[in-house]
Amino acid sequence: MKFAPEGYPFIAVSVVISALCFWAGGAGAAAVPAAISAFMFYFFRDPERTVPHGQGLFVAPADGKVTVVRETDENEYLHARVRQISIFMSPLNVHVNRVPCDGKVKVVKHTKGLFLAAYSDEASVRNEHIDLVLETRYGDVLVRQVAGFVARRAVCRVSEGDVLQRGERYGIIKFSSRVDLYVPGDAGVKVQTGDMVRAGETVLFEIGEKR
Repeated sequence: MKFAPEGYPFIAVSVVISALCFWAGGAGAAAVPAAISAFMFYFFRDPERTVPHGQGLFVAPADGKVTVVRETDENEYLHARVRQISIFMSPLNVHVNRVPCDGKVKVVKHTKGLFLAAYSDEASVRNEHIDLVLETRYGDVLVRQVAGFVARRAVCRVSEGDVLQRGERYGIIKFSSRVDLYVPGDAGVKVQTGDMVRAGETVLFEIGEKR
């Protein structure tokens, strides 16, 4: 099993503490630290995914539950009527984020903010978040990593000018939160509220050839 590099410090510290507790007090003393270590290994897992092929497909940028499917106006970057899907990640989901489509990184912007519950509507704009804008053949696409009440840090590994491919790993949010995806308004929606999706595999939108 592969693990996200951002998890190595958490894994290492928890394993060392578990070992010290076992050395000092035996299995009973190490039980809780060992359970925490096991959770760290589980949380930072980074499994391989089978990315679908085909033109015009936008895959899920995160594992989790679809909580929002709607049309909305995005006036900060896209300046258009767009389609939005939001995905809520619980602590049990894989937290590595993946690129929804091929594109060139146009904007990476970190905005400080609050740490409201990630499933609330206002969290998308009021919580701390990182915006990634991709220039694609179908128009600009926005992916927003949103920190939550538990998740206090999002990590974006890419920079402006990078060329990315659908399903490629690009970041992680530590300890549950949400990811919002905004795509051109003529995209066809392939999921509905309540669906469980997998990053890099589940198709959220499909759009026709370049207009």
